[in-house]
Amino acid sequence: MKFFIDTASLSEIRMAQNLGVLDGVTTNPSLMAKEGITGTAPVHAHYKAICDIVDGDVSAEVISTDFNAMIEEGLLLAALDNKIVVKVPMTEDGIKAIKYFSTKQIKTNCTLVFSAGQALLAAKAGATYVSPFVGRLDDISVDGLALIREIRTIYDNYAFPTQILAASVRHSAHILGCAKIGADVMTGPFQAIFSLLKHPLTDSGLAQFLADHKRVAAQSNN
Repeated sequence: MKFFIDTASLSEIRMAQNLGVLDGVTTNPSLMAKEGITGTAPVHAHYKAICDIVDGDVSAEVISTDFNAMIEEGLLLAALDNKIVVKVPMTEDGIKAIKYFSTKQIKTNCTLVFSAGQALLAAKAGATYVSPFVGRLDDISVDGLALIREIRTIYDNYAFPTQILAASVRHSAHILGCAKIGADVMTGPFQAIFSLLKHPLTDSGLAQFLADHKRVAAQSNN
Protein backbone atom coordinates (compact mmCIF):
# COMPACT_ATOMS: atom_id res chain seq x y z
CA MET A 1 0.00 0.00 0.00
CA LYS A 2 1.27 3.45 -0.90
CA PHE A 3 1.47 6.10 1.81
CA PHE A 4 0.47 9.64 0.84
CA ILE A 5 0.45 12.55 3.28
CA ASP A 6 -2.59 14.83 3.25
CA THR A 7 -1.18 18.30 3.84
CA ALA A 8 0.13 21.45 2.21
CA SER A 9 2.78 21.95 4.93
CA LEU A 10 6.26 21.71 3.43
CA SER A 11 7.76 20.91 6.84
CA GLU A 12 5.39 17.96 7.37
CA ILE A 13 6.06 16.71 3.84
CA ARG A 14 9.81 16.86 4.49
CA MET A 15 9.40 14.94 7.77
CA ALA A 16 7.41 12.21 6.04
CA GLN A 17 9.89 12.09 3.17
CA ASN A 18 12.80 11.79 5.60
CA LEU A 19 11.06 8.88 7.32
CA GLY A 20 11.58 6.98 4.08
CA VAL A 21 8.03 5.69 3.52
CA LEU A 22 6.36 8.55 1.62
CA ASP A 23 4.94 7.77 -1.83
CA GLY A 24 3.06 10.98 -2.60
CA VAL A 25 1.03 13.97 -1.41
CA THR A 26 -2.61 15.01 -1.53
CA THR A 27 -3.78 18.58 -1.02
CA ASN A 28 -6.97 20.60 -1.32
CA PRO A 29 -7.99 24.27 -1.17
CA SER A 30 -8.68 24.02 2.57
CA LEU A 31 -5.18 22.71 3.27
CA MET A 32 -3.68 25.45 1.10
CA ALA A 33 -5.67 28.10 2.98
CA LYS A 34 -4.49 26.62 6.29
CA GLU A 35 -0.93 27.40 5.18
CA GLY A 36 -1.97 30.93 4.19
CA ILE A 37 -1.50 30.27 0.48
CA THR A 38 -4.01 31.98 -1.81
CA GLY A 39 -4.00 33.22 -5.39
CA THR A 40 -3.16 31.28 -8.53
CA ALA A 41 0.54 32.14 -8.76
CA PRO A 42 1.37 31.39 -5.07
CA VAL A 43 -0.64 28.15 -5.17
CA HIS A 44 1.12 27.00 -8.33
CA ALA A 45 4.52 27.90 -6.85
CA HIS A 46 3.64 25.88 -3.74
CA TYR A 47 2.74 22.85 -5.83
CA LYS A 48 6.11 23.14 -7.56
CA ALA A 49 7.83 23.27 -4.17
CA ILE A 50 6.00 20.10 -3.08
CA CYS A 51 6.99 18.33 -6.30
CA ASP A 52 10.62 19.27 -5.63
CA ILE A 53 10.48 17.41 -2.28
CA VAL A 54 8.68 14.16 -3.16
CA ASP A 55 9.31 11.48 -5.76
CA GLY A 56 5.70 10.38 -6.27
CA ASP A 57 2.34 11.80 -7.32
CA VAL A 58 1.04 15.12 -5.98
CA SER A 59 -2.73 15.68 -6.14
CA ALA A 60 -3.61 19.29 -6.99
CA GLU A 61 -7.31 20.11 -6.76
CA VAL A 62 -9.26 22.27 -9.19
CA ILE A 63 -11.45 24.95 -7.63
CA SER A 64 -13.72 25.33 -10.65
CA THR A 65 -17.03 23.46 -10.74
CA ASP A 66 -18.07 23.64 -14.41
CA PHE A 67 -16.57 21.49 -17.15
CA ASN A 68 -14.81 24.11 -19.28
CA ALA A 69 -13.25 25.87 -16.29
CA MET A 70 -12.14 22.54 -14.82
CA ILE A 71 -10.40 21.67 -18.08
CA GLU A 72 -8.66 25.04 -18.28
CA GLU A 73 -7.55 24.91 -14.66
CA GLY A 74 -6.55 21.25 -14.81
CA LEU A 75 -4.38 21.72 -17.89
CA LEU A 76 -2.49 24.52 -16.13
CA LEU A 77 -1.96 22.34 -13.06
CA ALA A 78 -0.81 19.34 -15.11
CA ALA A 79 1.70 21.52 -16.93
CA LEU A 80 3.45 22.43 -13.67
CA ASP A 81 5.16 19.06 -13.23
CA ASN A 82 4.74 15.49 -14.46
CA LYS A 83 4.09 14.42 -10.84
CA ILE A 84 0.87 16.46 -10.71
CA VAL A 85 -2.42 14.55 -10.52
CA VAL A 86 -5.44 16.74 -11.26
CA LYS A 87 -7.90 16.34 -8.42
CA VAL A 88 -11.51 16.65 -9.59
CA PRO A 89 -14.74 16.51 -7.52
CA MET A 90 -17.32 13.74 -7.95
CA THR A 91 -19.91 15.71 -9.92
CA GLU A 92 -21.44 15.37 -13.36
CA ASP A 93 -19.02 17.90 -14.82
CA GLY A 94 -16.22 16.31 -12.80
CA ILE A 95 -16.80 12.91 -14.41
CA LYS A 96 -16.83 14.55 -17.85
CA ALA A 97 -13.56 16.30 -17.00
CA ILE A 98 -11.97 13.05 -15.81
CA LYS A 99 -12.92 11.41 -19.11
CA TYR A 100 -11.39 14.32 -21.03
CA PHE A 101 -8.16 14.24 -19.02
CA SER A 102 -7.87 10.47 -19.38
CA THR A 103 -7.96 10.80 -23.17
CA LYS A 104 -5.04 13.25 -22.87
CA GLN A 105 -3.06 10.87 -20.60
CA ILE A 106 -3.35 13.33 -17.71
CA LYS A 107 -3.55 11.65 -14.31
CA THR A 108 -6.65 12.36 -12.21
CA ASN A 109 -7.92 11.84 -8.68
CA CYS A 110 -11.70 11.77 -8.25
CA THR A 111 -12.36 13.23 -4.82
CA LEU A 112 -15.34 13.49 -2.44
CA VAL A 113 -16.47 9.93 -3.15
CA PHE A 114 -18.96 8.51 -0.65
CA SER A 115 -20.58 5.57 -2.47
CA ALA A 116 -19.59 2.53 -4.50
CA GLY A 117 -21.70 3.83 -7.40
CA GLN A 118 -19.67 7.03 -7.52
CA ALA A 119 -16.44 5.01 -7.47
CA LEU A 120 -17.72 2.86 -10.34
CA LEU A 121 -18.46 5.95 -12.46
CA ALA A 122 -15.00 7.37 -11.72
CA ALA A 123 -13.35 4.14 -12.84
CA LYS A 124 -15.46 4.02 -16.01
CA ALA A 125 -14.37 7.57 -16.82
CA GLY A 126 -10.73 6.55 -16.48
CA ALA A 127 -9.71 8.09 -13.15
CA THR A 128 -6.18 7.25 -12.03
CA TYR A 129 -7.26 7.39 -8.38
CA VAL A 130 -10.60 7.43 -6.61
CA SER A 131 -10.77 8.97 -3.12
CA PRO A 132 -13.46 7.54 -0.81
CA PHE A 133 -13.59 9.53 2.44
CA VAL A 134 -13.34 7.02 5.29
CA GLY A 135 -13.30 9.40 8.24
CA ARG A 136 -16.14 11.61 7.06
CA LEU A 137 -18.38 8.57 6.70
CA ASP A 138 -17.44 7.44 10.20
CA ASP A 139 -18.40 10.93 11.41
CA ILE A 140 -22.02 10.28 10.39
CA SER A 141 -22.05 6.75 11.83
CA VAL A 142 -21.49 5.02 8.47
CA ASP A 143 -18.72 2.42 8.21
CA GLY A 144 -16.11 4.05 6.00
CA LEU A 145 -14.03 0.88 5.73
CA ALA A 146 -17.07 -1.00 4.43
CA LEU A 147 -17.10 1.37 1.44
CA ILE A 148 -13.43 0.59 0.74
CA ARG A 149 -14.32 -3.11 0.78
CA GLU A 150 -17.22 -2.61 -1.69
CA ILE A 151 -15.06 -0.65 -4.10
CA ARG A 152 -12.26 -3.23 -3.89
CA THR A 153 -14.72 -5.98 -4.84
CA ILE A 154 -16.12 -4.03 -7.81
CA TYR A 155 -12.71 -3.02 -9.14
CA ASP A 156 -11.39 -6.56 -8.80
CA ASN A 157 -14.46 -7.97 -10.57
CA TYR A 158 -13.70 -5.97 -13.70
CA ALA A 159 -9.95 -5.39 -13.38
CA PHE A 160 -10.32 -1.62 -13.31
CA PRO A 161 -6.85 -0.01 -13.17
CA THR A 162 -8.16 2.89 -11.04
CA GLN A 163 -6.40 2.89 -7.68
CA ILE A 164 -8.37 3.14 -4.43
CA LEU A 165 -6.94 6.08 -2.51
CA ALA A 166 -8.46 5.91 0.98
CA ALA A 167 -8.87 9.52 2.08
CA SER A 168 -9.93 11.26 5.26
CA VAL A 169 -7.85 8.72 7.17
CA ARG A 170 -7.67 9.87 10.79
CA HIS A 171 -5.61 7.35 12.78
CA SER A 172 -3.60 4.12 12.71
CA ALA A 173 -6.70 1.89 12.94
CA HIS A 174 -7.96 3.42 9.68
CA ILE A 175 -4.59 2.78 8.03
CA LEU A 176 -4.46 -0.85 9.15
CA GLY A 177 -8.10 -1.42 8.16
CA CYS A 178 -7.42 -0.09 4.67
CA ALA A 179 -4.30 -2.26 4.41
CA LYS A 180 -6.25 -5.40 5.37
CA ILE A 181 -8.96 -4.68 2.79
CA GLY A 182 -6.48 -3.95 0.04
CA ALA A 183 -6.67 -0.20 -0.58
CA ASP A 184 -3.96 0.76 -3.06
CA VAL A 185 -3.16 4.03 -1.30
CA MET A 186 -3.97 5.74 1.95
CA THR A 187 -3.64 9.46 2.59
CA GLY A 188 -3.68 10.98 6.04
CA PRO A 189 -1.93 13.40 8.39
CA PHE A 190 1.70 12.88 9.37
CA GLN A 191 0.72 11.99 12.93
CA ALA A 192 -1.40 9.05 11.73
CA ILE A 193 1.56 7.66 9.78
CA PHE A 194 3.99 8.33 12.64
CA SER A 195 1.68 6.59 15.13
CA LEU A 196 2.36 3.26 13.39
CA LEU A 197 5.85 3.40 14.89
CA LYS A 198 4.62 3.39 18.46
CA HIS A 199 3.95 0.50 20.83
CA PRO A 200 4.46 0.53 24.61
CA LEU A 201 6.20 -2.87 24.55
CA THR A 202 8.71 -1.57 22.02
CA ASP A 203 9.50 1.37 24.32
CA SER A 204 9.77 -0.77 27.46
CA GLY A 205 11.75 -3.47 25.63
CA LEU A 206 14.28 -0.95 24.33
CA ALA A 207 14.60 0.60 27.78
CA GLN A 208 15.29 -2.85 29.23
CA PHE A 209 17.89 -3.67 26.55
CA LEU A 210 19.73 -0.41 27.22
CA ALA A 211 19.57 -0.90 30.98
CA ASP A 212 20.96 -4.44 30.66
CA HIS A 213 23.75 -3.25 28.40
CA LYS A 214 24.67 -0.48 30.84
CA ARG A 215 24.67 -2.94 33.79
CA VAL A 216 26.89 -5.50 32.01
CA ALA A 217 29.25 -2.78 30.80
CA ALA A 218 29.57 -1.45 34.35
CA GLN A 219 30.34 -4.96 35.69
CA SER A 220 33.01 -5.45 33.01
CA ASN A 221 34.76 -2.26 34.06
CA ASN A 222 34.97 -3.35 37.73
